[in-house]
This record gives sequence, structure tokens and C-alpha cells, in this order.
Amino acid sequence: MQRTLAKIHHLLLVGIMLWLSASVGILFADEHSLNLQPGDQIQIIFLGEPDFELPFDIDGEGNIQLPEFGTVKLSGITIDEALLKITSALQPYYRNLSRISLSLKARRLAVRVLGYVKLPGLIYLDNDATVQMAINAAGGLLQGAQLDKLQHRRVGQEPIIFNYKTYLDTGDSTILPELNPMDEIFIPASPLIGNVQVDFDAQTLLASGDASDDKNSVTVFGEVPRPGTFGYQPEMTVIDFLMRAGGVTRYAGVEQIRIIHEGVPAPFDMRGYLDTGDRDKMPDLASGDIIYVPQAVEGIRSGVSNVFVIGEVFKPGPYETKGEATFLEILANAGGPTRYAETRQVRILRADGTTVPFNLAAFTEGNSAVEMPRVAAGDAIFVPEKLDVNEKSWLKVPSSRAVGLIGAVARPGRYEWSDEMTLLDLLAHSGGPNQSSDLANMQVIRAPVNGVSALPIYFNLKRYLENPDLPLVDIFSGDTIVVPELPDDPNDNRSKWISQSSKNSIYIFGQVGAPGRYAFSEELNFLDILSAAQGPNGNADLANIKVTHRNGEYMKVSDLNLHLYFETGDESVLPSVKNEDVIYVPSLTRNWIEKEKEETIRILGAVGRPGRYPFSDSMTILDLLAEAGGPTVNAKQNSIVVINEGATNDQSHVFDLVKFAKNGDFSTLPVIRNGDTIYIPDKSQGTWRTGLNFLDDILNVAAFIIFFR
Repeated sequence: MQRTLAKIHHLLLVGIMLWLSASVGILFADEHSLNLQPGDQIQIIFLGEPDFELPFDIDGEGNIQLPEFGTVKLSGITIDEALLKITSALQPYYRNLSRISLSLKARRLAVRVLGYVKLPGLIYLDNDATVQMAINAAGGLLQGAQLDKLQHRRVGQEPIIFNYKTYLDTGDSTILPELNPMDEIFIPASPLIGNVQVDFDAQTLLASGDASDDKNSVTVFGEVPRPGTFGYQPEMTVIDFLMRAGGVTRYAGVEQIRIIHEGVPAPFDMRGYLDTGDRDKMPDLASGDIIYVPQAVEGIRSGVSNVFVIGEVFKPGPYETKGEATFLEILANAGGPTRYAETRQVRILRADGTTVPFNLAAFTEGNSAVEMPRVAAGDAIFVPEKLDVNEKSWLKVPSSRAVGLIGAVARPGRYEWSDEMTLLDLLAHSGGPNQSSDLANMQVIRAPVNGVSALPIYFNLKRYLENPDLPLVDIFSGDTIVVPELPDDPNDNRSKWISQSSKNSIYIFGQVGAPGRYAFSEELNFLDILSAAQGPNGNADLANIKVTHRNGEYMKVSDLNLHLYFETGDESVLPSVKNEDVIYVPSLTRNWIEKEKEETIRILGAVGRPGRYPFSDSMTILDLLAEAGGPTVNAKQNSIVVINEGATNDQSHVFDLVKFAKNGDFSTLPVIRNGDTIYIPDKSQGTWRTGLNFLDDILNVAAFIIFFR
């Protein structure tokens, strides 16, 4: 019997152990399948090491601080992966790491709570914690926190604004957002508490308004006892908001109350509304509007029922209109125009910003085409002063009916303009151009339109006077006409050459009577500029004139044999020149040795016919190699050396003919000058060397050049 009981007891123990093993295995499997996250607490079991007795917290960055090693990032990996990472980190510092193990001691949630709370910062919560638990863990809300605009922030997502007050009122947990590791809860401060930290006083704050934000409120300030921002309700009127602000003070200008809606002010005459009770005089309000009650100032009469008369009248000032007062009635009350008044230029300035011109003189003369303008409350009547009275001033002519005339004319200035006038009328009124005016290059500068300036318009008045059938340039009010002066001869006055634009000049050097820079235009040609320079002198080499063209799409040099033109009279021989071009007339008498040296090129090495060849500036290295019969079979075409004998820097460089043949980039061709030497090495000489050996080769080539000469 005892043996049977012992056997049963043994079987029960075995079953319990198997069940416990299975349960522990399930828990272990669940634990080891989870990824670690910020806030989790892990236990590193390392017997015999006191530094590992306490658990380790995974901080907000997903790291733990290991003894001896330092920071190890564990967030986002499993327990098994974390154990391998920790073991690998501790390997250099500890022995027998086979007995180390790792377990997840607590699953926690790391959340940041910021803003208007008592203890802002990073807090650790249970894995199923809510926003309310996070706020409580941060010490709770401070007085003055705005409960309806809490923010939930998550990395990589837009912030979510939720109403915590509604949650507290209803208990609806769906209002609160779910929390993930490293989420952020931000509690803003109410705008009622101001910008200075003081003890919270709800009664004082609410006395200056009860609105939570500007978008759903109306602001009242000015001459009221309690200015502030008040919550908006659609059925409320201006009177309701003024009553909430304590009414108006005895200094208030109730006829000039302003309602500002979306940046646009509108007047409200509260006295007129209270006198008539007309609901149409009450303006509508919207959320975000501003009500301003100004102070009534003695001596300044303003209001929407006034018309203002200003300028050359006997009694300028504001006049209150009753009923349908006409223009003449208002002007008569102001005493009428004075003898200095310009009655043809009277203007009505509307309250909406528009301007209406009125010719009072023509109206009094019985001109039926002129109608008397209508004048309404808020308008202004401006009677300007005559232009021929007292000293002239440009302020008397507005820009809308004036043009400017500057430059080489008899009387430059600012002139009154009318659409029936032309450019010729304006020039005649100014006394006409003077002797130095450049009528072929007049400019018309338009007035800017919407802040954008147009390019100047060039007009050739000289060509128009020669052919009146051509169209005349149109002139409008606000334009400016520039009449430039003809450039002075820089040879007559050297101090004035800088005032002449290089874009309108041409250069001539060498053997001419007066070399220098000259004014040039498209109507002139090569012979004109040569004549302006007093022609070639007795030493000029007319057969080798050079013209450098700088004003085209690319720079080039052309040769001119002027003898050929004199012998044939063929105009096609003469080159076409433009502004900024350079003409060089060389000297006829030069030393023949210098000429021979400057106009020849030496070609040495592995070519068909090495020797000295004639050279001109239009030739390239390809032309010279062709003249010399081209490289031989044994020539090292990728190491052609060009030696510039007269250069001060970079006296020699290597040209790769093989690379040029592949890409065909003509910009890589070396610059060849008179007197240069081109050396093509032979393959049997080995690789072209650098450094000191390269200098030896250069010296050998130079010695060969001297011997050859």
C-alpha cells in the first residue's frame, strides 16, 4: 500500500513539473518573441558580478549603460538578439560569459509629457497606460492649462489635437489617442494668462474676456471700461459686445466706431442707430472681428455724413450733408474757388479711393458734354492751385499727367502732358535738341506697371525726320524721354574717354594717324573708322592688317590686304566690323631675322618631314602636322610636346592626339604661337618621363633646337 501511494505521489510530481515546464516554456517563448522598446526593464543574470544585480532601464533613445563597456542600443530587437549583443560587448572585459542570461523584467511605456504640467519630462508607464495616466504621472495639470487643445505628437506623423475637456465631461475614452513608445503629449497654456509668469487669478483674467482663441472671439478695445476678447455667438450684435465690455466711456466718439473684418475697417455710427433704431445701420459681426471705439477729439470733425472741401477755396474744411446736397451747394458753402484756383482740374476724391476729374470752368461756360459730378458723404472736393502762380514746382503736376524730358535739349524738365500731344510737340515745347544731341539713339522709359519696369524703347528720330512716313513712337503720361549726347573725341579730351561706353566703341591701334577708341554705330564701316583715325601712316603694312572680332558668338581674327582693295575697288574685300572690335595696322619695317623667327614653327621628331614651316595665326597644330607629313608609324601620338619659347609660365605641355581623335573636342587643342616648337617622340625612346628626367629631355630638345638654328 505504501509503495502504491509513493508511486502515485511520484507521478503527480512528474505531472506538476511537466506542466510547470510547459507554462514556463510558453512564457519564455512569448517573452523571447517580443521586440524591446524604450521604457522596458531587463534583468541581466551574471552570477558573481555585483554590477549586474540591479535591473537595467532602456532609456528614451533605446539604449542601456553596461558596466565597463558603456552604451548599447537594444530597442527594436528581441531578447535573444539583445543577449548576443550584450555578450559580444562584454567579451573583452569579462571571462566565462557562458553563464550569463537575460530576461524581460517589466514591459513599460516611455512617454514624454511637456507643456503646462507640474513635472514635464520623460516618464515610464505601464504598457496599457492612457493619456490621463501620463498627465497624472507628470504631476498633473497647472492652473491655466488649455484643456481643449492638447497635442499628441508622434515621430513621422502630423500632430493630433484633441479635446481633453470633452473627455473629462463625457468619459468617452475614444477621444484620447493611443500611446506608443516615445510619443509626446503637449499641454498648451491658455492665452488668458498672458506672456508673464504670475500667480493665476481666474477672476481677473475672465474680467478681460472669456474667449479661448482669436478665431472664435470678438475683440473690443478703445474707450470702453473693460476692453478684452469675448466669446463669439452668431446672434450677438455690436451693442451686445459693447455691453459685455461695460459700455462706452464719456470720451468715446460713438459716431466713428470701427468694425474691422478680415483686415478691412467699416464705420458704425452708434448715435445714428440709437436715434433711428434702423436695424440696417447695424453691421454684421463674424468671429475674429475687432470693435474699436475711438476717442472723440475736440476740433476735428469727422464722420460718414461729412464732405471735405480742400484746396483753393475761401473756407476749406468738413461740411455735413443733409439730404442730397449738390456739388455747387457744397462748394458755395466753402466760399467758392479763390483767384488762384485751377478750376479746370478740380477732382472729387471718393471714399472708396477712386478719383473723378471735373472741369468746373467748362461747366460754367455751358459745355453740355461736361456733367456736374455727384457728391456723397465721405467724399472730398480738391481744388488745385494754378501752375503759373508763384514759383513752379513739379508737385503741382501729378504723375498721371506729366512726362519727363532729360538730356541734350534746350530746357530739360518735367512737362504737363495731354494725349493729343506727340514727341515733336514735347521737343518743340522744350526748345528743341541742342547741337550735341544724338537723335539716332533716343530712349523712352515707360512708367512701371504694378511695380514691374519695362525695357527702354530706342527711337531713331534722325531717321524719322528723313522719312516722315515712318511711325512716331507713342508717348504716355508718366514716361521719361532721354536725349543722349554725341560722344566726344577721346583724342581731343582724354579725360572724357571713360564716359564713352565700350559697347558703343571700336578700337584701332598701330600705324595710323590717331590710334585710340572711337564711337561707332551700325551705320559706319571699316573705312569710316580708318578715316576717323586719320588713315594709315607711311610705316603701315597695309597687306597684313588684323581685325579681332569680339562682338560675335565667338572671338575670331581675320586678315585684310588693303592693297587689294585699292587695286580692285572690290568692297567685299573689306571686313564687316561691329562695336567692340579691334583693328591693328602693323608696321612695314621689321628686322628680317625677327620676322623669320616670329612667322615660323619648328616641327621635330617622328614626322614625315621634320623642319621649319611658315605659320599664321589661323593655323592649328593639326595644320602644322599635316604640313610636316603627319606622325610616323613609330610616333608616340599621345605624348606630343609643344614648347612655347616666348612664354614666361607653362613653357611646355603635352598634347594627346589619340584622345583628341576619339572625342573631337577642339577646345583641347594647344595654343600655337609664332616661334613655337612641336616635338613628336619616337616609341623607341621609351615612355615620356616626368620630374628631373623630364627636364633632361626638355634640355636635350632645346639643345637640338639651338643646333638646328
